[in-house]
Amino acid sequence: MGKKVIQSVALSKTNPHAKSDGKGVSRSLIHIPIIHTQEDMGALGQAVQEITIQKLGQEGWERNVILIDKIWDSIEQAIESWSLPYPKVRLYQDGLPICGREEEIVTELAKIGSRNHQLLLGLHRKGATIMGTESADLLMKEYKLIKQVLQMRDPQEAARLETSQKKATDALLKQRDQFIAERINSTLYPGETGLLFLGMLHSVAPFIATDIDLTQTSHLPSESGNKSQ
Repeated sequence: MGKKVIQSVALSKTNPHAKSDGKGVSRSLIHIPIIHTQEDMGALGQAVQEITIQKLGQEGWERNVILIDKIWDSIEQAIESWSLPYPKVRLYQDGLPICGREEEIVTELAKIGSRNHQLLLGLHRKGATIMGTESADLLMKEYKLIKQVLQMRDPQEAARLETSQKKATDALLKQRDQFIAERINSTLYPGETGLLFLGMLHSVAPFIATDIDLTQTSHLPSESGNKSQ
């Protein structure tokens, strides 16, 4: 197989689903970088908020929330403008384990206010398929690492622990990326389009099969200061 060509498009201006090569049926993947909200964090959400307020202050936290909300507005508007063939669309989601309860998990998070999962649910109602995307074992390992840091009451102690965990955290993130890519490679079929909602620290492109047309959207502002795995 040839070298994979990765497009990069402005999220709000281009329809990355459009094909112009005329080479027949292919499979396409659109990678949409995301920033998680507190509602996405589950049991860790309150602790994350408290730490962020310590770093940014209350006003900084509130500005961050407003900015992230605008980002989700932009993502929603862009996807709506693409006019995707939803019955042939698969939705791959950061943090969503392969477990047989994928739709239930998405519905629960949507109900508590997750913009990400509200969007997934809306696309699912249009005919798109929600896909379990991650290894539950790898997600649990990451959860335990993050929980250890968040449980530290002294910010300096938490920073030291986070630094000491970096090697393990980086290795775990790579394992997750490889697993996500393999999941996509094995479940996205010719004629289908995948939408991959993934935190900005991830790097799945090196592991995506070369026969998948990969588009990486690039429209999200960097000033939010809340890149998340």
